[in-house]
Amino acid sequence: QVQLADSGGGLVQAGGSLRLSCAASGRTFTNIHIGWFRQAPGKEREFVASMAWSRRSTFYADSAKGRFSISRDNAKNLVYLQMNSLKPEDTAVYRCAARFTYGDFATSATRYDYWGQGTQVTVSS
Repeated sequence: QVQLADSGGGLVQAGGSLRLSCAASGRTFTNIHIGWFRQAPGKEREFVASMAWSRRSTFYADSAKGRFSISRDNAKNLVYLQMNSLKPEDTAVYRCAARFTYGDFATSATRYDYWGQGTQVTVSS
């Protein structure tokens, strides 16, 4: 089992930055992937980024490339999502998620087994 707790959301003006955190605890993380998803009102859940914990390799949605960065703090079991140059269309509830795999990155939410509670990000124009 893995427990995830995400935080760091808030209200920011367009062009600003936020850093979200995902605290992971429980089972060892040798083959874990941590992903970030977001869901805006009336829209489907959308993949944002993912990281393979042990390899530190990353994968991004096109909407996140060049603006968002996923990283980890191994000592603290934290995964961060640094979001820069935020736009109003980035407004959503962001949730971190986890899956155990030695395979490729997954962008479908159904492939993830563990979820944080979500943190609201609101970008004003």
